[in-house]
Amino acid sequence: MLRHPTDEPDPIEVTDVTLLHIDASADTAADSVSRRLTGLFATTWRARRPTAHYRHRDLCATPAPALTPAYASLGRRVERAGFVPPDKVPALVENAAEEREWHLTRPLIDELLAADTVLLGVPMYNFSVPASLKAWIDRVTFPGAYADPATGESLLRDTRVVVVMARGGGYGPGTPRESYDFQTPYLRAYFGNLGVRTTHFVAAELTLAGLLPHLADLTGLADQSLDRARAEVTALAAG
Repeated sequence: MLRHPTDEPDPIEVTDVTLLHIDASADTAADSVSRRLTGLFATTWRARRPTAHYRHRDLCATPAPALTPAYASLGRRVERAGFVPPDKVPALVENAAEEREWHLTRPLIDELLAADTVLLGVPMYNFSVPASLKAWIDRVTFPGAYADPATGESLLRDTRVVVVMARGGGYGPGTPRESYDFQTPYLRAYFGNLGVRTTHFVAAELTLAGLLPHLADLTGLADQSLDRARAEVTALAAG
């Protein structure tokens, strides 16, 4: 059964997940441009693949827990053991606190590994990514989780990542605030370091033009940017 992109995740095994849809906006769908755009992607993608599996993770409604000393201790032990695969991590757990941290972490790792496409909704907060997304990144990036134990190759090398960004101002190439964009370079470096070879970035800019008086003259450009973002998202979802 198809479900709306903002519904709870389908009750399926994570090994069957094909699209992992992650939203990080603190706004509701009615106010969030990034949520509306990721919703468009998910709806388009699922309409073309009615039997494929889908999982939605809302990092505002269900935040990834912040890291603790027990997470760090377990991670260092795994590193010293030579970056063991996730299945062997429980054997290195030494106490209840570490067991809890691994219990919170393993499902997020499994979701990411199982996905063919990862869709991220990323509003710009203070020139960078939301804290909710950073917390997910910190927790899911566990030592050795994404390396093939036999070859050392990235297990995410064939994963496609689609990053949908919403920005209140203009930060695109050639704009006065281009250097203030810490979303795109950060996420490109992060996923590239994980071994992801295909990452698409879609940005809707000037989203506050209709709200802030000093941006009112840019409303037309904002509308054009949103139209382009909708078209890019639809094309990527259909491909």
